[in-house]
Amino acid sequence: MIAHGASASSGFFWLNAAEMQIDVLAPGWDGAASTENGRIDTLWMAEAGVVDAFFFVGSEPKDVIKQYISVTGTPSMPQQFAVAYHQCRWNYRDEEDVAGVDAGFDEHDIPYDVLWLDIEHTDGKRYFTWDRSTFPNPEEMQRKIADKGRKMVTIVDPHMKRDSGYHIHEEATAKGYYVKDASGKDYDGWCWPGSSSYPDMLNPEIRDWWADKFSYQNYKGSTPTLYIWNDMNEPSVFNGPEVTMPRDALHNGDVEHRELHNAYGYYFHMATSDGLLKRGEGKDRPFVLSRAFFAGSQRYGAVWTGDNTADWDHLKSSIPMVLTLGLTGMTFSGADVGGFFGNPEPDLLVRWYQVGAFYPFFRGHAHHDTKRREPWLFGERRTALMREAIHMRYSLLPYYYTLFQEASVTGVPVMRPLWLEFPDDKETYNNGEAFMVGPSILAQGIYEEKSVSVYLPGTELWYDLRNGSPYKGSVSHKLQVSEDSIPSFQRSGTIVPRKDRFRRSSTQMVNDPYTLVIALNSSGSAEGELYVDDGKSYDYQQGAFIHRRFVFADNKLTSINIAPDSLGKKVYSIECVIERIIVLGLSSGAKKAIIEPGNQEVEIDLGPISLRSGSKSVAPTVRRPNVRVVDDWTIRIA
Repeated sequence: MIAHGASASSGFFWLNAAEMQIDVLAPGWDGAASTENGRIDTLWMAEAGVVDAFFFVGSEPKDVIKQYISVTGTPSMPQQFAVAYHQCRWNYRDEEDVAGVDAGFDEHDIPYDVLWLDIEHTDGKRYFTWDRSTFPNPEEMQRKIADKGRKMVTIVDPHMKRDSGYHIHEEATAKGYYVKDASGKDYDGWCWPGSSSYPDMLNPEIRDWWADKFSYQNYKGSTPTLYIWNDMNEPSVFNGPEVTMPRDALHNGDVEHRELHNAYGYYFHMATSDGLLKRGEGKDRPFVLSRAFFAGSQRYGAVWTGDNTADWDHLKSSIPMVLTLGLTGMTFSGADVGGFFGNPEPDLLVRWYQVGAFYPFFRGHAHHDTKRREPWLFGERRTALMREAIHMRYSLLPYYYTLFQEASVTGVPVMRPLWLEFPDDKETYNNGEAFMVGPSILAQGIYEEKSVSVYLPGTELWYDLRNGSPYKGSVSHKLQVSEDSIPSFQRSGTIVPRKDRFRRSSTQMVNDPYTLVIALNSSGSAEGELYVDDGKSYDYQQGAFIHRRFVFADNKLTSINIAPDSLGKKVYSIECVIERIIVLGLSSGAKKAIIEPGNQEVEIDLGPISLRSGSKSVAPTVRRPNVRVVDDWTIRIA
């Protein structure tokens, strides 16, 4: 629990994996609370476990988050591809379907990085296998995707089919690796394969055994560009009480399931992540998406909000859900774009892409009973709108990756409630429709087709992300709804790095030049950061990265190295340059820019702000300064 008031923030964390009920006793919650002097009471009740509690106090909410992260662990640093767009469905039917979807993105000029396969790709719901009638050449299929810089993800769930011909089941049975029922026999529950048993992930020996299953030798048909999705790992049991394992099921050391139910998915996620690490000999960062999680799951990968529905309320509720996950360390999270169940009306699907493009984890997903909904199936105009939303995400990948690096060190989430950045502004406290992406960008979803009121906190200006128009802070602005985008703004006093050349995937953007968008505040100043590494390995832990701070003040932009010298066992360098600098709020009298060192002079003219084709919005732009990202330099505007 995190609580924030105008003068201080506090947090309470009860480390207990048993069932817990928490009542927030405040007006509207049965009216049972004493709210004198702003006090709100909470009542905590757990079925079992010990009272292992932590209290955190700070002057602002980020202090509390950092303390909580010091206890539960910092979020893992994702590979760069994982921060881009993912395309998923239950299920892509066969290799021909996969090839057709992949080609469709290219044909319609829509980038994506990851194509996912759900349970139907397996041989009869036996994980670590392939249905050879529909996926006869899985390695070749993955290589064709990888040739375009893309990856694939397959699903691996914890329920093992109880089939005497299934090697995983035979081995787990022989070794006694399954969770037991109250009588001591292997627990038998019903899930997708039918009769199933569940590896006891609470046992370190069994987690090691599970991790070994992801080797290329054991997982036939897998390649280095295949990553993993853990679903149903609550664990789900269709015929179990409360659709899960009975509370008296027995784990390692004869501990009952009631004591640790909420930690089962955590350990399953951990073991799978360790499996990908083992597979790559510890060189490459794993990517594992998990549906179930617990305090500390942020160390092992991404999570999502589970099976949602294609309606406007679920789009709207995704914002407070993802914001809440971020506050509890799960910064790499998102919701199924378009809704998992049901068929979204086309306008809803477009709006969901426009919101989802800001989620930390950005994935389109759908149930097998729904109509196909790849972004090009809804007419030319809607295809263009969804393409534009995805293009915006790709342009902002340098900014997102920099935010993920910050999260991996401090735990401060990528997507943030307004009050996390503006803790003194009480108008932000109950706003669950708008959100911040890092310190620099504010966005608000459109949840109905009418005008929308957007509150912009702080006393400084905000600049429309699409056209650069300035808006005052500390004011609610009533805006006409446009189908082109959702309201989104860059905060004055910030610098946002972008990459504006669109490729098939993020991998193909690595050597592309950068654009810096500078939004000046009332003092004519701004600052921001850019973090770059190889996007995949752990070399950054030994100093192989670039970390720059850009500071604009007194009409001069300076690039400063903020990477610590103490890590310099390895070096990372790129030849990327800054190709454009857009300055919002700069007086129109500026004519030239002088680059030091070198005393090179380049002109300033009016260039387009927006990434939209045909956009007429312009701002003062320094073109082709071509200063290298890795170097120290200054650019003075005259």
